[in-house]
Amino acid sequence: MDSTIFDNAAGCLPDECFKTPPDLGIILGSGWGDAIGSGRDDVRISYSDIKGLGGATVAGHAGEFVMFERDGKRVAAWCGRRHRYEGVGWEAVVMPVEILRRMGCGAVLLTNASGGINAALRPGDFVIVRDHINLSGDNPLVGERRGEWGERFPDMSEVYDRRLSELLHAGANRLALRAMDGVYAYSTGPCYETPAEIRAYRAQGADIVGMSTVPEAVFAKACGFKVAGLSLVSNLAAGISPRPLKHEDVVEAAARAKPLMKDLIDDFISRL
Repeated sequence: MDSTIFDNAAGCLPDECFKTPPDLGIILGSGWGDAIGSGRDDVRISYSDIKGLGGATVAGHAGEFVMFERDGKRVAAWCGRRHRYEGVGWEAVVMPVEILRRMGCGAVLLTNASGGINAALRPGDFVIVRDHINLSGDNPLVGERRGEWGERFPDMSEVYDRRLSELLHAGANRLALRAMDGVYAYSTGPCYETPAEIRAYRAQGADIVGMSTVPEAVFAKACGFKVAGLSLVSNLAAGISPRPLKHEDVVEAAARAKPLMKDLIDDFISRL
């Protein structure tokens, strides 16, 4: 990856973003853009004003960087993400994590919308990511090694931090939400998976499937972050769902779950 792209992007953010390290970074996936609620923002910047990132092109992604205070915690939130299937380089995909690293942030919550594979899941459920399967055959760490991005061969035996996952579970229990641990299967997209692929993913141990999160999680873990993953099951996967899959269903499911998503993130921030 080209570090000058990250240098240029960081230069688009005000200096105050780098003076006090955030207690938490959040990357909000499809439909999660409003989950941080509203209030006093210290910083709010459109993605289109950040060089090398570019505006979000997918419905359900607001495309704004927001920094705010809540419950005595400083939070840096990326409302929307770039995906590999958009034709952008790895720099745009992992840029939110790299900017958080440069801010001195040490913990990141990655959220997404996913298709349910596990028979126990139904739309509107939450899955706290325990592990993942990278089905893409690609990795953002391929290429020149840079010391600030960790070791050449970083350990991935525990990508998702146990303590942060426990905090998410505690919040889900308090709010009486349907939530379970699960394994997230990552495919590049943009097409949805075939029924045969979903059967194969299930055989490999996947509970949910989606087109994001894993690149950021891998990069963040390599850089020394504590990582948490939280998914909203927006639909049942191909071959399980009785009807064809549409992105509009993802957006609609997130809209229905919006109050719960906000409450769960608020609870998580308060427990840090």
